[in-house]
Amino acid sequence: MKIAIPVEIRPDEHRVALDPESCKKLVQLGAQVTVEAGAGAGAFYSDQAYQEAGAALAADPRQLLGEADFIAKVNAPAAQEVELMRPGAILLASLFPTRNLDAVARLAQRGVTAFSTDCIPRTTRAQAMDTLSSQANIVGYKGVLLGAAALPRYFPMLMTAAGTTLQAKVFVIGCGVAGLQAIATARRLGAAVTATDVRPEVKEQIESVGGKYIGIELAQSAQAGGGYATELSAEDKGRQARMLAEHCAGVDMVVTTALIGGVTAPRLIDEAIVRSMKPGSVIVDLGADGGGNCTLSQLGATVTVGGVTLLAPLNLPATVPTHASMLFSRNLLNFITAFWDKPESRFKLDWDDELQKGCCVTHDGKVVHGPTLKLIQ
Repeated sequence: MKIAIPVEIRPDEHRVALDPESCKKLVQLGAQVTVEAGAGAGAFYSDQAYQEAGAALAADPRQLLGEADFIAKVNAPAAQEVELMRPGAILLASLFPTRNLDAVARLAQRGVTAFSTDCIPRTTRAQAMDTLSSQANIVGYKGVLLGAAALPRYFPMLMTAAGTTLQAKVFVIGCGVAGLQAIATARRLGAAVTATDVRPEVKEQIESVGGKYIGIELAQSAQAGGGYATELSAEDKGRQARMLAEHCAGVDMVVTTALIGGVTAPRLIDEAIVRSMKPGSVIVDLGADGGGNCTLSQLGATVTVGGVTLLAPLNLPATVPTHASMLFSRNLLNFITAFWDKPESRFKLDWDDELQKGCCVTHDGKVVHGPTLKLIQ
């Protein structure tokens, strides 16, 4: 089987789908791995490292994608990339299909079988394949560092000859993987951290990384299964909004990571809340890739409103490209090897397997991912 790793053409992307270590393991399994020249440069993986791992180099993406049986990518492919793929090829990437409907439609029309790692069912077996979690860890970590750099005060309490500075107060909204990492990072930097989530069962997880849980009693459960949150009722939204407004007014930094179903960012912070915060406060909107948790966020930009700085960074994993690529690569490798037919040296399609079935987005000329199909229709 010919496996191809192209250069990511998204302007702000520096990751690569497979690192040299993972390529070496695939070569050992009998795969023919070809890497587009320079594909790993943004993550500081040299072409020479890929060659030493047993992979071939290709200078022409047209030939690379046109001859590939299996293509590994980080992002959803652009239109020109899909056109180069041969019908019947297999694509593995983090497609976020409900955000990239045009790409999904093109893949179906082209006859490509596409698997999206962010749609893999969240089961124990799939943990090692979960790109959402591996990349969300980076989002939580880097987001707090950006917020700390923008805050006009120290995070920790410091006792000096000139006096004592009190520790900063950080409030984290949404405590999935990114939120828990944000809590842990803020605590390591010395902040006092409070956190909330619509799933009260995460209270112990918040406390385990050094945060203090605050929340409301929900009229109905917000647990959507698989570690995801669902939309709140109108009554619960109102009560949550009042709690958020009260708590945000007393902290130095708010970090939002809330996503519904791991994809769509609910609007939690409105203009009134922003203007109630102390001048010099910072909001880090880590829901920006999903549309933003703050109504005043300008996606991909930093703005100031009433003395409050709002950061809404996009694609944060790409800003830590070496480790982000290594972790992403291991996720993809684990998915590929779970279905690798050793005697045939190829990836085997198995529609009776819950993981393949759950994360397949297009196959046989059709969109087969339920949530995406509803949006396209």
